[in-house]
Amino acid sequence: MRTTFSIRRTAVVFAAVGALALTGCGGDGDGKKKPGDDSGKGTGSASTVDLPKLDGEKVSVAAVWTGPEQANFTKVLDEFENRTGADVTFVPAQDPIINFLGTKIAGKQPPDVAMIPQVGAIQQAAAKKWAKPVGPEARAQLGQNYAEVWQELGSVDGTQYGVYFKAANKSLIWYNAAAFDNAGASEPKTWKDFLTTAETVGASGVTPVSVGGADGWTLTDWFENVYLSQAGPEKYDQLAKHEIPWTDPSVKNALTTLAELFGKPELIAGGADGALQTEFPASVTQTFTGDDQPKGAMVFEGDFVAINIAQTEAKIGTDAKVFPFPAVGADSPVVTGGDAAVALKDSKGAQALLTWLASADAAKIWAEAGGFISPNKGLDLKAYPNEVQRTMAQALIDAGDDVRFDMSDQAPQSFGGTPGAGEWKILQDFLKNPKDIAGTKKERGPKEVKRQKS
Repeated sequence: MRTTFSIRRTAVVFAAVGALALTGCGGDGDGKKKPGDDSGKGTGSASTVDLPKLDGEKVSVAAVWTGPEQANFTKVLDEFENRTGADVTFVPAQDPIINFLGTKIAGKQPPDVAMIPQVGAIQQAAAKKWAKPVGPEARAQLGQNYAEVWQELGSVDGTQYGVYFKAANKSLIWYNAAAFDNAGASEPKTWKDFLTTAETVGASGVTPVSVGGADGWTLTDWFENVYLSQAGPEKYDQLAKHEIPWTDPSVKNALTTLAELFGKPELIAGGADGALQTEFPASVTQTFTGDDQPKGAMVFEGDFVAINIAQTEAKIGTDAKVFPFPAVGADSPVVTGGDAAVALKDSKGAQALLTWLASADAAKIWAEAGGFISPNKGLDLKAYPNEVQRTMAQALIDAGDDVRFDMSDQAPQSFGGTPGAGEWKILQDFLKNPKDIAGTKKERGPKEVKRQKS
């Protein structure tokens, strides 16, 4: 399964716009509809999708989104209600979502639809016969609006189960512009320059890098970006498919490179111990509070960082800026992730919601709110709130089938997407002791984890 943007092409695109940033999204953060809320109405264009009448039919949707993400997704669900007459309920889920769904299914209360963020989890849901195949109306929308690779990512053994609604560029470094100005630092283009920039910022009295190590997935993203740029896309594919083991020398090389940052606690806000107690949202907000004296001057993560910046007083584009993940090898990497809608009930409402989420109309609602990139090529780029976000979305669409997906999200859930276990735990241990490259490299890979559990 081929899965990250075209490396060279997208690196050029982002180099041209590195000094700019995404516009953050608003929202009250509670995800609740208000009486008379017409969110999603008045989108300014004719409908691109036909939906059935579902007057009074109840449809439940489970997702791990909270705060502004939940609020913006609720706007998408509100418009589905407006168009169909269905009564939609958002069900807050927890990571790992496959375990959450297992509990719901065991209790005979599965949601109609679940938003699943891991390819491996979709495969597990299909293997357990929880997932229901995508119906013809949604498949028609997928064929019209999506590159083949996004359809393949949501399919198992030739059967379509997932509709990818939200994508993410997970290869960006966001920084506090005032802290950079005070330090006389500039945006780096290579890993060597990145480390030099970090030292420069550190010399000014501000700790250079904020790391949300309490959430293991952020650490897998650090590793994957280094690995992709250093080892190259072919090796990336091989490691993602388990055609080469975690003990391959290319893994050691990437860990050695990452240790150049993780092995210097003075470069990380709070040191390793502090980072391991910092959750992702806090890693962002502490970068953009305190004016020119933040707890960290830079934070790595995807375009969705804009959502968390919006919770501070920092203005994106002036106080908060962004540059591409620095090139370790010949090119800067770009890793993508995404969330797919999967039906867990054979119901008219579930299939109608998949059809809706595969449409350009649904994507437009969240695109206008910000903090969102869609793999839907039918979406008019004018829906995005600024030129940088339009450029990022265009890069994703232009890449077509030449993309690579987040590696850990392709792994079995037990290795790639479980808090306190698998790759998340391996890299948390590595952040705590980055000198132990040999020990990290010898950790069990996905096949060994699966065997032990069987």
